[in-house]
Parts: sequence; structure tokens; C-alpha cells
Amino acid sequence: MLLLILITGVFAILFYRRPELLKVLRYQNPDDQTYRIFPQSVVAKADTAFHFIRTNNRNDLDTVSVMNSKHELVPFKKYFDDGQLTVFMVIRDDTLIYERCAPGYSDTTLSTLFSVGKSMTSVLLGKALAEGRIKSLTDLLITYVPELRSNPAFERITLRDLLSMKSGLEFRDAESNYLMAIFSDEAKYFYTDDIKKQLLSTKSAQPPGTFYKYRSIDVFLLGWAIENATGQKIAQYFQDKIWKKIGAEYPASWGLDHPDGFANTASRFQSTAIDLAKIGRLYLNEGNYNGIQVIPEEWINESVHLNAESPALSKYWQKTTFHYMWWLPQLPVNGDFSAEGTRGQRLYVDPLTRTIIVQFALKGGGDFPYRKISRYLSGLPFAYPDSYKKD
Repeated sequence: MLLLILITGVFAILFYRRPELLKVLRYQNPDDQTYRIFPQSVVAKADTAFHFIRTNNRNDLDTVSVMNSKHELVPFKKYFDDGQLTVFMVIRDDTLIYERCAPGYSDTTLSTLFSVGKSMTSVLLGKALAEGRIKSLTDLLITYVPELRSNPAFERITLRDLLSMKSGLEFRDAESNYLMAIFSDEAKYFYTDDIKKQLLSTKSAQPPGTFYKYRSIDVFLLGWAIENATGQKIAQYFQDKIWKKIGAEYPASWGLDHPDGFANTASRFQSTAIDLAKIGRLYLNEGNYNGIQVIPEEWINESVHLNAESPALSKYWQKTTFHYMWWLPQLPVNGDFSAEGTRGQRLYVDPLTRTIIVQFALKGGGDFPYRKISRYLSGLPFAYPDSYKKD
């Protein structure tokens, strides 16, 4: 009995100090509809919607061989089914040429896009810079978020450090075993009802600007800076400056930590597939929407090209690096780019073939079939590296 009382007491103290653990244990790994449990800040649709041209579906894509996560060549339809994809659509030159949806899903289904929200935050940062609300990426974070001045961990962090995920702040990711995932910072920030409170007590792990680590807190801090600099909530600023400017046909939303609270800019952005494609169209057209420059061309180019910078990391056969909250494949060619979410949400843009691909999924990312598909549908050659194919 004494042991039971002690265990009960320990858990009572634990849940008192970390109340978000109740949500972590209840919901564990979130899916594309988990957003429904959180307060939302709705992003209104455009007054006049843009519509892609729809044509006959290129059903021949179903049989095209693409590489799966096991390094096996399989027909695309099998890739779709095995990866638990829910929506896959291909747009070229403003024409929807292929679309496949799982039962119960369509290109108008609102879904959580997880870390695609990071790329959307990068879009907003570019807009705030263009408007002069934020002066420079070299500015200190505390210039825009003076609430953090009392914590020495923030005193030397610049906005560029955050954009490059080099803040040096302490962050425990959700990898490794189940227990570590539950107590990770990734889970804490996803389920907490007060993101700003958690940020205020963050500690430094490395000097800022010296060490890359993929961490959500850097994106939260960018969101906080954008809100303070613009005087608007993230959802309102995104609505007025981006969403309504690109012909969005349906509302989007940002998940909040509590009612009228702070948006989870790192992983709780919701959109339909058809409207997410319009963000791809905006970037494909270098920030221009039907003659109106929504985002500066310079920001687009700076965001999706490394230029002289060294890659922060290199992953998978295409040697993808993370830059300004976008994923940039480097080999065997470069120029295409994507926004990516942990459950297989993808916005892929290929300027070479004028192609936009949107993928929503439940299971995960699978491999990287987008180059093969964009080249195939454009009549261009493509070959996977021989070293990557399964023996």
C-alpha cells in the first residue's frame, strides 16, 4: 500500500509540473486530424478563388516505377497504398494532370501539415522583412521579443540563427525509445497549453550560430518575433498578406496552445491540398500572383537556393539539406525544393519542369518519388543512383 501511495504521489507531482503529459499519453503520435482537439485560429479564404485547369487524369502514372522506403522499385499505385497516402496531385503549368485520393479524402480535405508550418513561417518572415516590420535577419531576437531579455540564453541569438536552426538552445527531440519520446521537448511543445511560458525557461546548449539542430523552438521564436513586429497574430497576418492574396479557395487554420493564444508555427498549420498547391505556385512564380508581387523575388531566391552557403546537413540519396525552413535536394542536380511534414505531407516544386506536387499521408514520407514523377510526366529522362537500388 505504501508503494502504491508513493507511486501515486510521484505521478501527481509529475502531472502537476508537466500537465501536457496527460495529452501526450492520451493522443501520443498525432495524425492529420488531431488538430481538432486544439483551439484554432481560422485563416479566411480569398474573396476570389484561383482555379487550376483540370484535364484528363494521367492514369499511366499509376504504373510508373518509383523507389519506396525499402529501396525497391514499385508501381506508383503500390507506393500510394503502402505509404498510406491520402492525396497525391500533380500540377504543371497551372493544369492539374494527375490526382489520386484515398477513400474519405479529397483535395479539399483540411489536414494538419505538421512541419510544413515551418516553411509557412519562412514565407511570413519574408513578408515582414519586405514591409520593413523586421529590419534585418542580423537583428537580435530580443529586439523584437523583449520579453526574453531576462534569460541570458537569448541575448546573442539573431533571427538568422533561428531561420537556420542554429540558435544553440537546448531541445530534446522525439527520437529513440518510446519513453524518451513521451518526455521529449517535441511532445511537450506540441501538447502544451502555454508555448511562451515554456520558451521563457529555455536554456542554452551551444553558442548561437555555430551548430545546426532541427528544433521546433526556433520556429516558435520566429513566430513570436513576427507577431510583435507586425502587431498581428500569425493567422491574421498570414490571412491578410498571403492566403487571401493567392486565391485560396478554402479556409486554413493555425492551431493555438490555448484559446486566443499563441500559434504553433512549427507543426500545427492546416490546409487543403488544392490550396497548399497555390503556395507552391507562388514560389514557382518567384513570389508573383497574377501580376502582383506578394513576396519579394529576392526572398524566394534566397530561401530556396543555397548559393555560396555550405549545406547544414545531407540526407538520403538526393543529399537534401535544410535551408530557411525549406528542404533543398542537391544531387544529382539542384533547383527543386519542398516543404515537408512528419507524416508524409509534402509540397514539392520543380522549376525545371514547372511542376507542383502535393502529397498528404498518414504513415510517413516513404522515399522521394517526386523527381521521377515530374520528369516522367514532362518527357524527360531520370535515373535513380545505382548505389541506392536494392540488390
